[in-house]
Amino acid sequence: MRFDRSDLSRSLSQIPPPMPADLVFMMGKFEAKIPGDRLYAENHLWLQPMGDRYRVGFTSYSVRLLQDVYFLNWSIDPETNVRRKQEIGEIESSKALSSLYAPRDGRVTVFNEELLNDPSAINADNYGTGWLYEFATDATFLSPEEYVALLEAGWDETQRLLKGQMND
Repeated sequence: MRFDRSDLSRSLSQIPPPMPADLVFMMGKFEAKIPGDRLYAENHLWLQPMGDRYRVGFTSYSVRLLQDVYFLNWSIDPETNVRRKQEIGEIESSKALSSLYAPRDGRVTVFNEELLNDPSAINADNYGTGWLYEFATDATFLSPEEYVALLEAGWDETQRLLKGQMND
């Protein structure tokens, strides 16, 4: 059997591209995993492309800062159009009660209903079953490398805030 260049090129085009490598951001002695197959928002959410929308959840960095999440509530309904930084819900953890904000203009299409009854998946599997909602948008987000650079740029300030909380 004889192969020409077009056969080789056709065969190579059928090989899936390699998965992007995961990154790690060190939070002192704790690792915050940054999966390479997602995009990221400045408000510490990951966005995993799923066809014409994104699945959204908290990054390991945000889960580590929140610590034990035990309450989640949404202030909007599914299929709601939202604006960037619009409050869409709140989350309570052992550290604080915090508002949740839309990462960009878009539409929240569906919520992970399982989390309303038991948000512990956010703590145990934030990149899997602990996803928050699905989001439709045309906006652009940070690459894993850009997100790690954002974390590095703000880490000194974050440490100062954490130390201040411990001294209260």
